[in-house]
Amino acid sequence: MRTKALLIGDIRFQFKYGFYFLYLVFTILYISLLTVLPVTWRAQAATLMIFTDPAAMGLYFMGAIILFEKSESVLNSIAISPVRSLEYVVSKLISLALISTIVGLLIGFGSGNVSNPIILALGVFLGSCLFSSAGLIVAANIVSLNEFIVATIPVELVINVPALAWLFGWKPGWLILHPGICIIEIIQNGEKALPAMFILLVWTILFALLARRVVDKSLRVLGGGKL
Repeated sequence: MRTKALLIGDIRFQFKYGFYFLYLVFTILYISLLTVLPVTWRAQAATLMIFTDPAAMGLYFMGAIILFEKSESVLNSIAISPVRSLEYVVSKLISLALISTIVGLLIGFGSGNVSNPIILALGVFLGSCLFSSAGLIVAANIVSLNEFIVATIPVELVINVPALAWLFGWKPGWLILHPGICIIEIIQNGEKALPAMFILLVWTILFALLARRVVDKSLRVLGGGKL
């Protein structure tokens, strides 16, 4: 299967270029910080760490990967290969989501506040896929890291600000439709975790399909095909 081969290649790439090492360092730092925090702070601190690092960092890592592939003309090779845009997107999302999920679980267990590891794992996995899809969409038409960072600011604000407001106590019921808030609610295994899971799944699929469309257009241009 092409998707399996792409996935193995993406994992090897991430390992080779230090993604796993960075995640390991941050995980150790976060867990160490959790151990010195007051017990009453740990659950909320762990939620914030899981949301901002394993899940949200996928956006920036995805951008770095796409920009690297552009600089090395990797996308040119993919454009003329049998690889489909959906296979390319799925491989990218899963490869980052796997490591994000592992790190999220480690931080959660390090805080001592994981009531349902399956729900936590699913939430981090879907959240990582959503953020990574957003990163892929933004990076597809950008050629420099500075441009990418500037372009991601609106995305971060739209997703993160309502989620952080929810985490710190502002919880009108209608906001559960927001994808960032869904991630927070699932990580905390709150009262609305199950509907939040369904809503987050819908958002993730929509973002992934949009990423597939953007990638398909980009690959067609590189491959010389007409739109």
